[in-house]
Amino acid sequence: MTVHVVGNVCIDTTFQLPRFPRPGETLNASGVSDGLGGKGANQAVAASRTGANLKLWTAVGRDETARRIVEMLAAEGLDVSGLARLSEASDRSSIFVDAAGENVIVSAVPCAIAFDPRVDTDLDGEIAAGDVVVMQGNLGPSVTRNCLAFARSRGATTVVNASPLPEGGGMDLDDIDVLIVNAVEANLLTGCDTPQNGARALLGRGPRHVLLTLGADGAIVAEAGQTDFVRILAPAVVVVDTSGAGDVLCGVVAGLIALGENVEGAARIAARAASLAVTRPGTLASCPSAAEIAALRTAMAGHFPTANTAVLRATN
Repeated sequence: MTVHVVGNVCIDTTFQLPRFPRPGETLNASGVSDGLGGKGANQAVAASRTGANLKLWTAVGRDETARRIVEMLAAEGLDVSGLARLSEASDRSSIFVDAAGENVIVSAVPCAIAFDPRVDTDLDGEIAAGDVVVMQGNLGPSVTRNCLAFARSRGATTVVNASPLPEGGGMDLDDIDVLIVNAVEANLLTGCDTPQNGARALLGRGPRHVLLTLGADGAIVAEAGQTDFVRILAPAVVVVDTSGAGDVLCGVVAGLIALGENVEGAARIAARAASLAVTRPGTLASCPSAAEIAALRTAMAGHFPTANTAVLRATN
């Protein structure tokens, strides 16, 4: 089975700050670095490090930034045959990280907004039954809906990280097998005051599973038709930078589902991988290595049952 990550790629410029600036204030950063980023690319790298077969479908411009992005993707060993070249400027993000490891991100994503993978690439010809298709909130809402509906029609399992949310907080949740959201996103999507109520409300809108992350408090896994939720506890760690944790979790979940783990099992391992990521600076740079993810799988083997994605789809 192949994991198809459909999303954006950009250059991340990360600023290390003692605190976030106030409106109108200028602060000097204690450090700054450039690296490969974008939720699509970050999740693709995390998924590939599980050992799953991976293909990234994304778009860049025709500028110098695009050249750097392509070189970085190749250095990560990612299959770039699904990369489209558009006339827009390549995407960029600025990430501000404070002394506590919290982050604020501002992105310019003209390529992501213009990108239609079913038109600009051969995505339709590559998705097969049993594959896993991963999307986020960076592409246009109608493009995302069309891609997910097509993926489901081909018998693929769909994993969606609902970030970033469209302005106003609305999002179509049809054709989603596994929805991954954090507590803030769940509140914006549902208006519910607790994660448990938010997860229940999200299940009512179509997803088969909801994985609701709670930062240092771990995560909740909810399944349609089940009244009880699974609570996953996060290990206690010293937080350095949280900016890459959500992408690590999503990518690892998708990769492990493709390798035969069920959603709960994949989420337990992914939560450990994300906890490791927050102990390191950077977004993509914080992602655990293939050896580290393999060690997590070995350490947690036998803690939960496994199932292939066909069983995952059939039991919902």
